[in-house]
Amino acid sequence: MRLLLFFLVLVAQSALAENTVSVSDKDVVSEILSGYPVGLHNSGDTDFSIAHEAFLAGDSKKLARYAQRLRTHPLEVYVSYYQLSLDLEKAAPQSVDAFLSRKERSPVIDQLRIEWLKFLGKTRQWDLFDKEFPRLIKSDIELTCYELQSRSQKNHLLALRDARILWFDGETLPENCGTLFDAARATGIINLLDIRERLRMALEINNVSLATHLAGLMTENADAMPADIRKASANPARYLGNLSLSKTGEDQRIIALFALHRLAKQNPDLAWSNWERISMLFPNGEQQYFLGWLGYEAARNLDDRAIGWYTAAGNTLLNERQLEWRVRAALRVQDWQAVLDSINSMSTKQQGDIAWRYWKARSLKELGKVVEARTLFAPLSVEYNYYGQLASDELADAQTMSATQSRYQPDEQAIAALWIRPDVQRTVALYRTGLRSEALEEWRWVVSGMNDRELLTAAEIARRNKMFDRAIGAADMTINLHDFSLRYLAPYRDEMKSYILTNGLDEAWVYGLMRQESRFATHAKSGVGAAGLMQIMPSTARWIAQKLGLKNYRNSSLHELDTNLRLGTYYMKAVLSQAENSLVLASAAYNAGPTRALQWRADRPLEGAIYTETIPFDETREYVKKVMSNTTYYADQFGTPTSLRQKMGIIPAKPADKQPGKSNAP
Repeated sequence: MRLLLFFLVLVAQSALAENTVSVSDKDVVSEILSGYPVGLHNSGDTDFSIAHEAFLAGDSKKLARYAQRLRTHPLEVYVSYYQLSLDLEKAAPQSVDAFLSRKERSPVIDQLRIEWLKFLGKTRQWDLFDKEFPRLIKSDIELTCYELQSRSQKNHLLALRDARILWFDGETLPENCGTLFDAARATGIINLLDIRERLRMALEINNVSLATHLAGLMTENADAMPADIRKASANPARYLGNLSLSKTGEDQRIIALFALHRLAKQNPDLAWSNWERISMLFPNGEQQYFLGWLGYEAARNLDDRAIGWYTAAGNTLLNERQLEWRVRAALRVQDWQAVLDSINSMSTKQQGDIAWRYWKARSLKELGKVVEARTLFAPLSVEYNYYGQLASDELADAQTMSATQSRYQPDEQAIAALWIRPDVQRTVALYRTGLRSEALEEWRWVVSGMNDRELLTAAEIARRNKMFDRAIGAADMTINLHDFSLRYLAPYRDEMKSYILTNGLDEAWVYGLMRQESRFATHAKSGVGAAGLMQIMPSTARWIAQKLGLKNYRNSSLHELDTNLRLGTYYMKAVLSQAENSLVLASAAYNAGPTRALQWRADRPLEGAIYTETIPFDETREYVKKVMSNTTYYADQFGTPTSLRQKMGIIPAKPADKQPGKSNAP
């Protein structure tokens, strides 16, 4: 009976939403909806919000009062979590165990398990810890170290050997890992060579605080090394200028290489001039080591000399980041043989990344190895992503965009069956009450392990509840069955039309950018304060509002749909004009600012794909790829199909007066 009721309700909701019922039938539909259990809509949402605020404020008495009123609410499990988490150290183990043993499948249960295990580890209650740890779904490094501490009670040396594996990490690890490391050093499992290696790794990622700590553990130079590291970090050029040519010990060379690396990030020319002066102090292996880093930093500075420095590094072992930028350096100067050689020098696993599969195929094509190139392009071309689209463009007989039309749509019975799941209702309730982060985590658990049909059913439920970001996320996960109208949702088209026309924008690009910015969540807000569908910064919004002559504009107006769209489209037009009407440059500018986007051009025209691949900021590089890929899919959906390669275009050269001079170097 309950399933039938849900089925009737969803049919009724869908019919009203699509306006497919007659006037006479609407009374019947309304009657069905009016009989829908109130508790499954939003009854209790206000009470839950108050309970959540009480939890954040640490008000256990107020929380307890509202918990009584929320016993049948879909989010009751969250309220129970709040009560236990608020005073976990005083909670009875039986109460905690009862909560952790609940039948619900929810991330909030595992979250309490994490908190409980950390408390047990901190208080060294190893019997309870060992009982609960195997049930953990999502671990972290702190819990890993507690688990090793627990194991060390039974097999001390084996646990310390496992701890040594964690030692080789340049990051600062949780304090509880230090107990294991101290014990491992005391037994000789971690020796002086291990300390020096981790010190080098910490310096490579500029973790100065960890490096100075490690330097203090050295039996030799325990006092001088930390001070020298701090000097090299604060002013690498001065440190190198004061470096005594007689200081050739290994520890001093490690710090000098760190100073050179820091200088290379800031100014490759200055790093090179210092290197020419002191390079004779370093053995051949360390010389090649530095040149590998100089090539990497020069590549990230879009310096054409990078590939020469990489070549001079010889056979030095490069990490994955260095190898990626060696390929990009070769792309930047369009040295296709160097592109191919650089990719071939990667590990098998790294070569399997879709980016390097595509660029390997491109290099083979440019080198005249057409058959080999097509062999690599073919499997790429059937993948629905940026590189798949580029590969498809390389094959004249590749599948066309029209093949991306919907191939599966769930029926109402399938939707009703999924809707009654408590985890689905929890997601909707969390979203409805404004807890978007919690809703996202809950939704991840909902869709985990689903097949394609279930994913598209979940996406449709999310769409009907205006959880557009969750709908897109679920539809994006399908492998064989697809619905691109869900994967590339296009809400608010009526509201957008006039603004797009007024500013003369490409509708597909506007939607491609909005999908990447907010996935159409109207109340989306970034960590730096950008808000709304188009993620506009408050300062930018005020500037635009002034330009448009908007009276009574307030920061809160940025969350209003109409205002956000009006300001956002105006800003997109302004950015596009500054970016020479290039969609690629404008997309980069929208994310990183117009000045940077224009500075990243070369002294020669570049393919849009090469410009994009060599953007120095990881976030912006991925952003532009996704915006342009989205744009191509939306163009197809809106009836104006265009290849991605055509959309990317050619990025014009940087004006001559903007091109920096270069000093002599390999």
